[in-house]
Amino acid sequence: MKVEGTREFAAPAQSVWDVLNDPASIASLLPGVASFEIADDTHWSARIKVPLGMGGLKLKFAFEKLEERPIEFARLSAKGTGVGAMVNMDTSFTLSPSGEATTHMAWEADVRVAGPVGAMGQRVLEPIIRSKVDDVMTALDERLAAG
Repeated sequence: MKVEGTREFAAPAQSVWDVLNDPASIASLLPGVASFEIADDTHWSARIKVPLGMGGLKLKFAFEKLEERPIEFARLSAKGTGVGAMVNMDTSFTLSPSGEATTHMAWEADVRVAGPVGAMGQRVLEPIIRSKVDDVMTALDERLAAG
């Protein structure tokens, strides 16, 4: 399933880029991260608890940065496994300065969920995914506002 959107940030593009291209910063923005480990600049992993009722779904994700054009574009792959689900996610974002201190972001994610959780279908999963993306964007907004 594909989800996409846009967001405006009250920060220069370089500041947005710096947060989004630092694995430790990304981990701090993601909801439900229980642990996080950096292998190198383009590979890291995290254990994440995804709230899906009944205590949530615990997944181990492997992240890989696939492409980047500083300070404009980046593409990331994430593969998650856990009891009852396998998640493959390809995400990307494009940053465009919109004034001296504001940045426009266009983002998209292609999310594939297999296993019993995947059987819930797009109608059930899409609002959950959009809610989690909104949580990350709000956390990014707050991080940028704090400096």
